[in-house]
Amino acid sequence: MDVSDPDIKITSTKGKSFILDKNIKQHIEDKSSILGYSKVIEERVFLEYADKNEIAYIKGVDDNYTTITKIDSAIYIGDWLDKNYRNTAIIGRATALKLSLGVNSYGKPLTIMVPKPGKGFINPTNAFYKMEVQILGIYSGTEEFESKYVFVTLNQAKNLLKFKDNQVSALELKIKDTDNTDAVAEKLQNLLGTAYTVKTKEQLNEVFYKVINTENFVSYLIFTLIIIIALFNVIGAIIMMIIDKKQNLKTLYSLGLTIEEIKKIFRYQGFLLTCFGMLVGLLLGIILVLLQDSYGLFMITESLAYPVELQLYNVFIVIFTITVLGFFAAKIASSRINKKFIEK
Repeated sequence: MDVSDPDIKITSTKGKSFILDKNIKQHIEDKSSILGYSKVIEERVFLEYADKNEIAYIKGVDDNYTTITKIDSAIYIGDWLDKNYRNTAIIGRATALKLSLGVNSYGKPLTIMVPKPGKGFINPTNAFYKMEVQILGIYSGTEEFESKYVFVTLNQAKNLLKFKDNQVSALELKIKDTDNTDAVAEKLQNLLGTAYTVKTKEQLNEVFYKVINTENFVSYLIFTLIIIIALFNVIGAIIMMIIDKKQNLKTLYSLGLTIEEIKKIFRYQGFLLTCFGMLVGLLLGIILVLLQDSYGLFMITESLAYPVELQLYNVFIVIFTITVLGFFAAKIASSRINKKFIEK
């Protein structure tokens, strides 16, 4: 998942581009659910600098792009695109290292090339549309992201690819209520029809979220095993207490308490001990998640914090798991009590 990923992205189902007409504008300018949108032009290109070559994607963006995504927060060195400067670009740190590119060096420019469309024999000396740019800034992120994009202004990309006015590769949207993203995406898909593909951030990063979900499940299994092991300490502590209080148990039994009622005392004690530990652990866990969400204590990269989200159903799963395991632990420990043990 990259900082340049929007809440919703609209692309053409067939072909690499489409015309932004009044019909599409009408649907994406719905102020009740959509904060704004940005026009984007994307294409695979060749990069050439000082006898070094690299393949990447050019991404032409409009002035509104930084309000749709958090890309400007990923700038590692230099500045984001400024429309007052002509023929400038922003590249990833990995690409800059491969091509030995610096920021604001104003020496030899970076050449961006895209093959000319057409059929039949192509003259190799005139096979590309070319654009020369100076590097205004370098962004950082995941290794894949740092090698993927070269950001330029929308007009630069349009001129390089010979796009028509209002011809774009995609529209990237920012949603008012991110909890409602799926519903907004579904609504847009129904309104725009099958000619367009509407994807949410989760769908754009399907593999990443599958890994995260798998990681969540594996983590749940691992921590459940740790809890089971920890509950053996609870079982041991209750059994030691039962042995220590053996004379008191004899007194209670002599006063008329049944074996089952005595067992209940230790079942409740073990259960309360488990619940107290659970509440302390949950409180610390929730505080840690909220701090991570707000301040990014643990980072995947220098600019990308490990993604976390506090979800109530996860809290309920933890409560259910520990409650059930704690009950069985207390029951196992109290089963040590029987008539023979008390009378012995």
